Amino acid sequence: MTELPAIVGLLLAGGGARRMGGGDKCLRSLGGRPLLAHVIERLAPQVDALILNANGQPGRFAAFGLPVVADSIPGMAGPLAGILTGMEWLRANRPEITMMVSTPTDGPFLPLDLVARLAAAKDGARIACARSNGRTHPPIALWDVSLADDLRRAMVEEEMRKIDLWTARHDLVHVDWPVQPFDPFFNANRPEDLEQAESLLLQ
Repeated sequence: MTELPAIVGLLLAGGGARRMGGGDKCLRSLGGRPLLAHVIERLAPQVDALILNANGQPGRFAAFGLPVVADSIPGMAGPLAGILTGMEWLRANRPEITMMVSTPTDGPFLPLDLVARLAAAKDGARIACARSNGRTHPPIALWDVSLADDLRRAMVEEEMRKIDLWTARHDLVHVDWPVQPFDPFFNANRPEDLEQAESLLLQ
């Protein structure tokens, strides 16, 4: 991280995992380890620190040794609430940090150059978002922490819940990744996705 300003990684684990049958999707096993362990392994070397956004009893994540921060907007308001929570936590606890990268915790093959490429492309923009195969991945992005106030207003006053609707209001750049031999932003939403991920681990 010597060439980049300090960046903190936000791991989004606040969802209900309905398509996976409920519970903590990120604690499902892949290759003998929780999905979350795979995500941490790939993202931790790219950032200065990690925080985990998760609701409910934080003790179930104690083995990972990360700060666990519940949504600051009530009602399971989706990943946008997690992103706001991360920004506000950083302003309160790490005010020197001006940028945050976020990612869901169900993508075990995150690019090892994710943060470097997002930061290089961001330049003067407020947000840099990952894209692959023509598809954007709004929760996988590098954010200016200074967007927190605008985001809170949008979520509280307008009940904004869709990430891409909100990001369209700000200077945004997209960064493309190749999808060979497979899409690095593959995510395990369903039990059959975990089976596919097991086979991809062997490639």
